[in-house]
Amino acid sequence: MSTLDTAVDPTSAAFRANREALLERIAELDDTVQQARAGGGEKYVARHHGRGKLLPRERIELLLDQDSPFLELSPVAGYGTDFPVGASVVTGIGVVEGVECLIVANDPTVRGGAVNPWSLAKTRRAGEIALANRLPMVNLVESAGADLPTQAEIFIPGGRVFRDLTRLSAEKIPTVSVVFGNATAGGAYVPGMSDYTIMIRDRSQVYLAGPPLVKMATGEDADDESLGGAAMHATTSGLADFLAADERDGIRLARQCVRRLNWRKLGPSPRNPHPQPPKYDPEELLGIVSADLRVPFDPREVLARVLDGSEFDEFKPAYGTALVTGWGELHGYPVGVLANARGVLFSAEAQKAAQFIQLANATDTPLIFLQNTTGYMVGTSYEQGGIIKHGALMINAVSNSKVPHLTVNLGASYGAGNYGMCGRAYEPRFLFTWPNAKSAVMGPAQLAGVLSIVARQAAAARGQEFDADSDAAMRMMVEQQIESQSGALFLSGRLYDDGVIDPRDTRTVLGLCLSAIHNGPVKGADGFGVFRM
Repeated sequence: MSTLDTAVDPTSAAFRANREALLERIAELDDTVQQARAGGGEKYVARHHGRGKLLPRERIELLLDQDSPFLELSPVAGYGTDFPVGASVVTGIGVVEGVECLIVANDPTVRGGAVNPWSLAKTRRAGEIALANRLPMVNLVESAGADLPTQAEIFIPGGRVFRDLTRLSAEKIPTVSVVFGNATAGGAYVPGMSDYTIMIRDRSQVYLAGPPLVKMATGEDADDESLGGAAMHATTSGLADFLAADERDGIRLARQCVRRLNWRKLGPSPRNPHPQPPKYDPEELLGIVSADLRVPFDPREVLARVLDGSEFDEFKPAYGTALVTGWGELHGYPVGVLANARGVLFSAEAQKAAQFIQLANATDTPLIFLQNTTGYMVGTSYEQGGIIKHGALMINAVSNSKVPHLTVNLGASYGAGNYGMCGRAYEPRFLFTWPNAKSAVMGPAQLAGVLSIVARQAAAARGQEFDADSDAAMRMMVEQQIESQSGALFLSGRLYDDGVIDPRDTRTVLGLCLSAIHNGPVKGADGFGVFRM
């Protein structure tokens, strides 16, 4: 394979400026993630520990194989909303008894682990990932149920969580639940619909209605243990398959369940089990991406610090040069890469992408999309040249491709370029964002300018004088709004990606995702829709 060279000069002023700008964004990300990891705060964490209980990440650490990695997903869910950062639940992929599992752990220090709209979205996304990638799911349950003030937003869509559990089971993807405390009302269906359910003596309480509601509904006086205690469910109702002595014993039993799954990956093993690391230091990724997203950068410099041995066989290097396509390996797995070299996508780039995606499907090769695009080119000559049908060609190929897609937004992801480069709506298996990245219909200045032109034309059509001062104020307000709403943390807080990552971790994160993907078969499409030529 061809080995990529580098033109990066770490001593240049531009490199140092880019690095400092990105480090600021990383510091902001770290502060936000720490908010999520702090749970409900010192008071509630101390209270929880005082009851002899473990925190969700402590439970996850005991569940995972020693020294194995944990890829946390959507860690800043809820950021910029009225709900706590992290959305009172921890989700991610980790290795249990040698098996990659999707783990969901309620955080009872945050409003008792109550489910709010962002908790629901985060949990549902975890279920989607488990199903798409054939990952056994382990639920570490302790939740007060629905966040009642927001029940109108969560009650009806919340039923999908239980439906998804049964669909995992139907696809022979095992589900395991360990109940550490309350699992009330709808929450009772998580252990109720899991393949394996573990409860903890004198700790777990699983019932559709607690004693007060039973009293109100039926007039019966009931106590917690006889109504939904662990011992009752293990001996009388049969809901509990295992009765644990304490939390650590419950986690031991969960590991035992996974160990006995006789789990086998269906995808191919890495072509090279001992891959060479990149030739260049991933630390240099911080200075490669431009602090000003209007300034393009060469994605080959990123690939040289991500791909095995910095080796990359470029496809059509002299055609459609604003899009880099080619083949490489990442942690031993063969991959195809589509990466924006300059922001705009022209007809040639769209046609090149469509052909390359078809080739990847013909060889059952996963695709990695590295986004940094302002969208498809506009203007009279480009419209006459067929930019719409060529863009549609590329989007058709992305939409109907069946090989796994992984997407990383390195900088900008604007307009229909977001679609053509496999944004969230096109269901990549995983989508991550660098802290500097932005995504919107268009850039803030462009969007404000369009609104200004429309307002000016409307005033002229009505025969009114155009108010330049009001227009300037409007443009400033719109630019500020779009600037804040297109940022990485804002979008990640709303689950439009699976997490904001430090650029230096890109190779590791993609490697973990590729390994997870290969739990299921990797097979390309047998056919595509009608391509407008």
